[in-house]
Amino acid sequence: MTGILTGMRVVEGSAFVAVPLAGMTLAQMGADVIRFDRIGGGLDAGRWPLAPNGSSLFWNGMNKGKRSVAVDMKSPRGKELVTQIITAPGEDAGMFLTNLRVRGWMDHETLSQFRKDLIMVTLMGDRHGRPAVDYTVNPSLGFPAITGPQGSSDPVAHALPAWDCIAGNLVVASLLAAERHRLRTGQGHDVELSLKDVAAAMLGHLGILADAELGGTRREKSGNSLYGAYGQDFVCADGQRVMVIGLTDRQWIGLVKATGTGAQIEALASETGQNLRDEGVRWKLRARITAILAPWFAARRVSDFEDLFDQSGVTWSVFRDFEGAMQHDPDLSEANPMFERVQQPGLGKILTPRSPVSFKGQDPKRAEPAPALGLHTEEVLCDVVRMSDTEIAQLFDQGIVQSPAYAVKRPAA
Repeated sequence: MTGILTGMRVVEGSAFVAVPLAGMTLAQMGADVIRFDRIGGGLDAGRWPLAPNGSSLFWNGMNKGKRSVAVDMKSPRGKELVTQIITAPGEDAGMFLTNLRVRGWMDHETLSQFRKDLIMVTLMGDRHGRPAVDYTVNPSLGFPAITGPQGSSDPVAHALPAWDCIAGNLVVASLLAAERHRLRTGQGHDVELSLKDVAAAMLGHLGILADAELGGTRREKSGNSLYGAYGQDFVCADGQRVMVIGLTDRQWIGLVKATGTGAQIEALASETGQNLRDEGVRWKLRARITAILAPWFAARRVSDFEDLFDQSGVTWSVFRDFEGAMQHDPDLSEANPMFERVQQPGLGKILTPRSPVSFKGQDPKRAEPAPALGLHTEEVLCDVVRMSDTEIAQLFDQGIVQSPAYAVKRPAA
């Protein structure tokens, strides 16, 4: 099956999360994404988590559906090959994603000499060009100061690389926007964004910067409470912990009705003279509300109320670890059409997601495995760079490129 972007060719030279995620997102939508790495593997080749056989599950996860080229990028000929792959002709080609820009070689100024309409999207650490990752950006902007148990003074850095995830999808949006402009004007683009600016922009979008600038109430740690409304975790009689949300009016009314605590909530409203239909009021009175709800949950097992909550439309969830989620949540199984079991070389059949985006009327592209490092080197040199078999053989013999498939095809004499 093809995808919505079938026919588009994108070249990727990257490491870490954001740009590999961008390339994978495009590949899952049908684009031909060619990733190049140095011989022996780049920065991501052995990144955790690892499979029992030692192979990187991170690599497998971030490179699904891409073609892989292994090349000696320190050699002049290797650099020339990478340049040829990036700038190869084609109306739907000439697009390059990277966070490994190298001035004087792998930058827009140099590469555009070989293709004037080149589109290059570069993700930097910060706007000054200094390195940064999620675990440095997040502390610098303040989130660890409001994350963690109420009353704690220790900063807590969350484990989800949120800014990487957002930046990766902005890389996709930037590329597609630049490609649309090129289709209309014939002009290429040199696009830049930085991980820290992505995070800083979100602080502005969420109103956090304005709140700090205008002297709002200093935000402190609030544990698992939902800031600005009502949302709280509770321990149930079976020891399981659940999260319930009363953010919107409908969610709040459903929660109160399902727990049968309406009379107590009305008494609280009457005592305080506050309208608990106001989400800000629910935030201010969250401790009093929790005191009303906690005994209800403490007296019941999750199995006692899960059907009631689902039938009542309550917004809630059970806390699980990754293993528990895979065991109990059908959305993390083949019951979810997004997932299928794909044969990943060296690992066997593993649960693999395809794109979570559904284009109505378009057959979804099947989930695909990640390639072995350099698996498509010969193929790309042939159909993209247009090299002859003899030229390709010379590159392999000289150690400038590498491929496990070529080694099998041409055993040592």
